[in-house]
Amino acid sequence: MWSGATKVIGALSLIISSASQPIAAQQINHSLPKGVTAAMVDQGKQLYEGPGICMACHGMDGKGTVGPDLTDSIWVHSKGSFEEIAAQIIKGVPESETKSGNIMPPRGGSALTDDEVRAVAAYVWTLSHGTKR
Repeated sequence: MWSGATKVIGALSLIISSASQPIAAQQINHSLPKGVTAAMVDQGKQLYEGPGICMACHGMDGKGTVGPDLTDSIWVHSKGSFEEIAAQIIKGVPESETKSGNIMPPRGGSALTDDEVRAVAAYVWTLSHGTKR
């Protein structure tokens, strides 16, 4: 009898703790890559639109201008995993490796830290995976 009650109490605790987060954050947290949080995505969006200067080439909406569209499922220099996006931002796209004819300087030409790059990568990942904020 107590084991059933314990399970019910445990389930209720999980429901109550989940209810303290906004529903949108709960949904996004469940679909994000391992190690990525909704807070990282929010920070990444701010960096993308600001000091990361990503929008200069990829547009405010990520649909691309000089740089490629980040909102579709086509990835020019990787398969589009979170880790690959982060690595690509850090490394950039040198002229010798570009497949589109456009280069990207390391860190997009910004002074982002590794943690900030990971936040931008988290945001960029959401653009093409249907979890936009």
